Amino acid sequence: MASDLAVKEIERFLEEATRKKSEELLITYQGVFYPSLCSAETFQALDMMEVRKDDVFLVAYPKSGTNWVKKILNDLTASLQKEAPTLEQHMMLEFGKPEKFQKIKDSSSPRVFYTHLHYDNIPKSVFEKKAKIVVVFRNPKDTAVSYYHFYNNNPVLPTMSSWDEFFQKFISGEVCWSSYFDHALAWNRHIDDENILIITYEELKENLYEGVKKIAEFLGLTLPEEKMQSIAENATFQSMSSKSAETHGKFGPIIFRKGVVQDWKTLFTEAQSQEMDAKFEECLAGTKLGAVLKYDIYCKF
Repeated sequence: MASDLAVKEIERFLEEATRKKSEELLITYQGVFYPSLCSAETFQALDMMEVRKDDVFLVAYPKSGTNWVKKILNDLTASLQKEAPTLEQHMMLEFGKPEKFQKIKDSSSPRVFYTHLHYDNIPKSVFEKKAKIVVVFRNPKDTAVSYYHFYNNNPVLPTMSSWDEFFQKFISGEVCWSSYFDHALAWNRHIDDENILIITYEELKENLYEGVKKIAEFLGLTLPEEKMQSIAENATFQSMSSKSAETHGKFGPIIFRKGVVQDWKTLFTEAQSQEMDAKFEECLAGTKLGAVLKYDIYCKF
């Protein structure tokens, strides 16, 4: 199965990464850091990707709930697909070799793709075709803490010497996939586009069933209530974490750490909290996305 091949491919990446020097783990493309799983050739091929109107794209800044919503999307669309997603579809759009885009041309619809890419780096044809885009956001403080642990537990990324070092790099956008705030501002400009759904990690934690229902309605899917309830139950952190060895192999413990809200309080100092508050105020205060993030509820001591 493609999912089994994906697990083996992930474990191969992890094994290769352990043999690399720190400076070999990242590449720079158009001024942005990416893991060496990416390449300039793949980015160039991605620009030419042939998109279908019924494609579904999941976009999320790292550590904002990508695997969580990926599971929901896969389960919602499974009954519509004539064949299982290919190995190439299990991988992030920006990962792998450029020839992957030739291989996915014959995949059955609806195809579901995943990416951490900034709005401006997503193929223009996605917007021209008005393909459905589900964008997941998580409050920036929890995102930063989860990303810090991800950096230090993931052999594919260089280790950070301390939380303080990582915090400054996160604030300045000197991390893989660049700035959280630039990413947020770009999507805020398109928050009302009819083919874009913005959903947050926090609202999924508050009521997962309603989140699944919201995504299904956005995709135009009508499923029995029992099916939606089953999808929600199978997408809880506890359920996904308990099956992570099967679904993600050795990458499972790296991805599924805590799955909680407000874990930022374990690492943030008062000064760092205030610095993040000021950054949020500068970039997102008064915006529609800023309101959706409920910053005052989830990000205040």
